Amino acid sequence: MPRGSSPKRERQYEHIKESAEERGASAKRAKEIASRTVNKERARAGESATASKVSTRDPKSASQRGGERSHSGAQGPTKDQLYEEAKKRNIEGRSSMNKQQLRKALGR
Repeated sequence: MPRGSSPKRERQYEHIKESAEERGASAKRAKEIASRTVNKERARAGESATASKVSTRDPKSASQRGGERSHSGAQGPTKDQLYEEAKKRNIEGRSSMNKQQLRKALGR
């Protein structure tokens, strides 16, 4: 944590770090996750001297997003995420589609 951080941000950092460790992240990875999350929250709240455009313009905070973008790796979004997108787009027959079919219907 940067010097001069508020007690709230210190508590937030510790909570996120402990939570990540409980989920099986290494101590180093847990610290990185906590630091990035808290720094982004500080930037959004105007508590940091510098902030990226992404940090300040993202409509959802990292805590609100809750890992929405975390499934963009090798296998891409989960079936549930694809289904929710298909629901938003009102795609017919989505409830009986498998992951591959949902991807195709969404044009992915």
